[in-house]
Amino acid sequence: MHPVEALLLPVGWLLRNRRPDEAASIANTPELATGNRIALTSPAFGDGQVVPAKHCGQFIGDDISPALMWSALPEGTKGLVFVLEDLDSPGAVPGIHTIATFAPIEGGLPEGALTPDDPRFQFLPNRRRQAKYLGPRPLPGHGTHHYRFHLYALDTDIDFTKVAGMQAVPSALAGHVLASGTLTGTRTT
Repeated sequence: MHPVEALLLPVGWLLRNRRPDEAASIANTPELATGNRIALTSPAFGDGQVVPAKHCGQFIGDDISPALMWSALPEGTKGLVFVLEDLDSPGAVPGIHTIATFAPIEGGLPEGALTPDDPRFQFLPNRRRQAKYLGPRPLPGHGTHHYRFHLYALDTDIDFTKVAGMQAVPSALAGHVLASGTLTGTRTT
């Protein structure tokens, strides 16, 4: 265990029972609701399984995005939005690690593709003002966290420079979601 993690361990124990209601997940936002589904999978882990360390954040891994695969996108898809959300962060709402938008890509993304160095991806800064893939990183001692990987197919291309922040994403996507898919991984420290 890294010394910083050891310092945070008592905080994790103290907040162990503090978790947001899953109803507050971005997946349950009315503006993003759709009955159309995209099958989202990863060769790195199955739905409900542990996210491998290399795809995790600081003190666990190297923040390397996992390979993601998805089923056929709906006709008329002009943009995709990827979201990585921590359903168990010790706050009032689930924590958003990553939000990125990009042009439609059939089939999926290879491992490590989600980087700010790749001009195909436009990242929206998270609450810590980081605009990149930030992998799972639960608070030490807090218990198992569930990380939901989301993919939204849109009928338009979204420009994140015109979106005020993460809280404005649902309204920016309202009326444009053609289909969505999720994949959930876990991580415990």
